[in-house]
Amino acid sequence: MKNIKINDGNTLEQKKSSKLVYDFLEKTKLHKKEFAQMIGVTLSYVYNLIDENVPFSTRSITLERIATVMDINPEEFIEYQIPSDVTTYSENLLMLKDLIKFNKMTTLDFLKMFERKKRLELVDILRGAKPIQIDYQELKQIANVLNMSKDELFTLWKTRMIEYLEEGGFNITKNKELIDSMFERAHDYVKFK
Repeated sequence: MKNIKINDGNTLEQKKSSKLVYDFLEKTKLHKKEFAQMIGVTLSYVYNLIDENVPFSTRSITLERIATVMDINPEEFIEYQIPSDVTTYSENLLMLKDLIKFNKMTTLDFLKMFERKKRLELVDILRGAKPIQIDYQELKQIANVLNMSKDELFTLWKTRMIEYLEEGGFNITKNKELIDSMFERAHDYVKFK
């Protein structure tokens, strides 16, 4: 029972997805323009999303972004097609999501703590489409929002740097002394900032 035709020619599922988004926007009092910026679409696109007379989006990236902002699984949208390639979340991303929950924040609360132009990038990070930044100052902004200590921030940055180096073909084991020295100096540097 995937599509049930109703009198006006739309399917029940279309109305369901549109209503899900509409209800979220109403409940959170999130302005449609702000929502559009968070998910990387135009304002008119958002109006189409909540219009039950317009077919709901089937674009996976858009549905994943919407689901991320709404704190739901994209599979809750009947239009969502599960991708054939499996997305694996890094330990850093899982830690970030746990810290958001630990601070009793919704994803929307978290996103609103950042300037608007940064929110789409954060949505893509939270849905696992982009890696967490390596830039220490960028991570520091996230750490401030999530009340992370300097040591927690450094650990996040260090594990992200190790991921980055390994992805680039750097052998951590063979270069252990170099890595240890590098992180020791980096830790001393940030400890005094």
